[in-house]
Amino acid sequence: MGFNFSHFPDIDPSFQKKVAYFSMEFGIHQPLKTYAGGLGFLAGSHMRSAFQLRQHVVGIGILWKYGYYDQVRKQDQTMDVLFEEKKYGFLQETGIKFTITVSRHEVWVTALYLAPETFNTAPVFFLTTDLPENDYLAKTISHKLYDANPETKIAAAILLGEGGAKLMEKINWIPDLYHLNESHALPLAFYLYNKYKDIGEVKKRLVFTNHTPEAAGNQQTNLALLEKMSFFSEIPQTEVKAITGTEGDLLDHTLTALRLSRIANGVSKMHLHTLQQMWNGREGICDLISITNGQDFPYWHDPELYGSLQNNHPEAIPGIKRRRKLELFELIADECGEIYDPNVCTVVFAKRFAGYKRPDLFFHDMDRFEKLVTNPDRPIQIIWAGKPYPMDYADIGVFDKIVDICKRYSNCSILTGYELKLSKLLKRGADVWLNVPRLTHEASGTSGMSAAMNGAVNLTLPDGWIPEFARDKINAFLVPVCDISLADHQQDDADAASLYELLESEVLTMYYDYPGRWLEIIKNAMTDVIPAFDSKRMAKEYYEKLYT
Repeated sequence: MGFNFSHFPDIDPSFQKKVAYFSMEFGIHQPLKTYAGGLGFLAGSHMRSAFQLRQHVVGIGILWKYGYYDQVRKQDQTMDVLFEEKKYGFLQETGIKFTITVSRHEVWVTALYLAPETFNTAPVFFLTTDLPENDYLAKTISHKLYDANPETKIAAAILLGEGGAKLMEKINWIPDLYHLNESHALPLAFYLYNKYKDIGEVKKRLVFTNHTPEAAGNQQTNLALLEKMSFFSEIPQTEVKAITGTEGDLLDHTLTALRLSRIANGVSKMHLHTLQQMWNGREGICDLISITNGQDFPYWHDPELYGSLQNNHPEAIPGIKRRRKLELFELIADECGEIYDPNVCTVVFAKRFAGYKRPDLFFHDMDRFEKLVTNPDRPIQIIWAGKPYPMDYADIGVFDKIVDICKRYSNCSILTGYELKLSKLLKRGADVWLNVPRLTHEASGTSGMSAAMNGAVNLTLPDGWIPEFARDKINAFLVPVCDISLADHQQDDADAASLYELLESEVLTMYYDYPGRWLEIIKNAMTDVIPAFDSKRMAKEYYEKLYT
C-alpha cells in the first residue's frame, strides 16, 4: 500500500494557507540528529509551535546519515570529530522515489516521514539519497550536514530545494507558499521558475528568512560551478543572470533569495536594521520586515520553576535552582572530574563556536581572569560547551585552548556534545547565561530566551533579540557597548574589560550579598520572556506578516 499524506484534520481556520517550510536543519528532539546549532533549534521550535497552533505547515529537511557530527575528545581531552551512522526507527518509510538532477545526472531520492504524534510537531519529511539505486558519490549528498566539500554542499542544496518541491508534487500537497529558512534551498526558486516561466509566479509563492549577517552564512558561488552542478534546473546562465540581477561571475545566494522572494524577514528588530544597511540600495530586492525569533516555551521551560511563580511561592525558586545545578554538576563530575558547589555562582557559555560569538573573551587579560576565578570572597564556576564546524580548525583551536585553561582551574570546565539534551541541562543549571558576540553580528541569539525560561540570568551585550527584552539590572545584565568602529581586537579588549568589571562589581556582588534582589531578576526574566519570546507568537506572526 502506497503512502497517503494528509495534514491535521483540524487545521485552525486562521492558518489555512498551505506552507512548505524548507530548512537544512531541524532541532526537534535529542534523538533526531538533524541539526548543528541555533538555526536548527529555531526550526524545531517553529515546527512544535505549528503543531500547537494547528497550522497548515509541512517541514522539508534532509535525513543526514551521520548527523552533523559527534563531538568527542582525543587522548589529551582536546576535541575530536566522529561521524557515526544514525538510525531512526521512529521515522516512517514512505516508499516514494523520484529523481533530481545533480551535475547533469539523475540521482534517486526517497523521503522518510516524521508523523506529528511522534514529537508533537507539524509533519516533517526528511529527504535522502542513501539508496541502492545511487552510486557512492550520489549517496554522500545526504551523509553530512554542511559537508566541507563545496560540490557536496551544492548538491545538498539541490536535494533540499528541487527535491522538496518534487516531493510536494508526489504527495499531491502543493503549497500556497514555499518558505526558505535561510538560502540553503535556493535551487527551489529556479525549479519554480523553470516550471512557471514567470518571475511573478515565483515571487507569488516564495518567502525568505535570513538568519545571519555573517559572510559565512551569506554564500557566494561561481556561476559556472553552479551551472555545472545543475543548480539552476537547466535554465541557461544568461537567463539566470537576467532574473537574479547578477553581474560578474559570482552568484550571491542571499541577494538572489531577496530578489526572487515576495517578502523577507530578519529575525530581530536589530537584525532588520543590519539587513537594511547591508542591502538597501540594491536593485530589485523584496520588502524586508522583522519577525523576532522565539523558542518553544512548552519544550524548554522548567515547569517546577514556573509552578512556584504561579502558586505565589517564589521563595521556592532558589531551592529548585540548587537541585537543577546538582543535576548538571553530576555530568561535570563524570566528564571533567570536577566536583562543583551548588552554592557558587555558575556562569555558562554554551552555543555553536564561531569567531564572532567570542567563547574565549574571558582570556583577553589573563591577570584579570586569574583574579576573577581565584577570588575566595566571590567564588565563580565557569562552564563552556559548543560545537565548532567539524573542519573549522580556528574554532576547534579555541575549544582546545579552553580545554588547556580548564585543566589549570578546578572551577572551570568545558563539555562536549552541545545538543538539545545538554542545552536544556545547562540552562537549568546556570545562574548566569553569558552572551558576548561582537555587536551587530548576532542576528537573534535565541539561547538566552530558553535560558530565561529556566531561571538563568542573561549577562549579555545588547545584540539580536536582547534590546527587545532586556531591562538592565531588572531582568538581565547588559555589558556596556564599545565603539564598534574599532578594529576587532580593540573591540574584544574593551568588551573583555567591561565584562570583568560587570561581573566583579555588579553580578557577583548581587548574587552573594543581595539574594532577594537576585531572585527578583530571575522572576522578572521568567515573566518577561513569555509570551513575547515564545515561538507560538513567532509562528502566528509568520502567518500574519510573511504569509498573507
